[in-house]
Amino acid sequence: MDKIIFSLAGNEKLAASIASGLKCETGKYLYHQFPDEESYIKLNADVSGKEAIVVCTLDRPDSKFMPLYFLCEILKDAGADKITLVAPYLSYMRQDKKFNPGECITSEHFANLLSSFVDELITVDPHLHRISSLESIYSIPTKTIHATPFISQWIKENIKNPILIGPDMESKQWVSQVAKDAGAPYTVLIKSRMGDKNVKVSVPHLKNHNGNYTPVIVDDIISTAATMIKTVEHLKEQDTPSPICIGIHAVFSGNAYSELKNSGTDEIVTCNTILHESNKIDITSAIIAQL
Repeated sequence: MDKIIFSLAGNEKLAASIASGLKCETGKYLYHQFPDEESYIKLNADVSGKEAIVVCTLDRPDSKFMPLYFLCEILKDAGADKITLVAPYLSYMRQDKKFNPGECITSEHFANLLSSFVDELITVDPHLHRISSLESIYSIPTKTIHATPFISQWIKENIKNPILIGPDMESKQWVSQVAKDAGAPYTVLIKSRMGDKNVKVSVPHLKNHNGNYTPVIVDDIISTAATMIKTVEHLKEQDTPSPICIGIHAVFSGNAYSELKNSGTDEIVTCNTILHESNKIDITSAIIAQL
């Protein structure tokens, strides 16, 4: 089946790299937003009998969802045989249970919505905590790409004597694998969250390494950066070398990026799942391999 690539706004660079790797065409469409912020889409490509690959990373998802939905529906109307969504960052994965009466389990409802107009989903390291796998909430085939081999390779090529630090227990699944692949020691801290930007993180004890190491804080999502900033502060109190902060997904809400840069970190590195100036780890080849 012939493939054709479509990009939602902000995903053009990744979509072009995927199209180049697959040696397939890039589809064109007209998008316009009216003054009342409603969306208009007009398809300018022949998709009949083709697999339409739509590239749309889903950070800040609410403003992206309607254009994505309309584009996928018009692709179906135009005769596309299959709609594959490449969403390197998959949103609405944190609220996976009712913590308090009356709350919406948004992960399940968002999965139902995407499953209603997409035939297949490809994503990178979704935030699975109480959900064991995407298949448990998505009714369409899903493929999960893991960024850990790419992060491990970057660490091996760029950092001398690393010791990896996971800022909370949720990060252990990524940190332990990265450490194993990089041949480096690791430790995982304990975090208590009191609010979106109010966190307490246990103190890392690295004195046994006698200073001959580079601390590397690794997490999947850097959003408010509060957890990483608190970890950096603890490391500074112990007079350790300046740490390097590595995240898979560069969400960086508000002033989070500048606040993390100014906290005392030596370098901030992310994967290109969300376009950002900190992107230094390219996982495009893994996406192409799944297509």
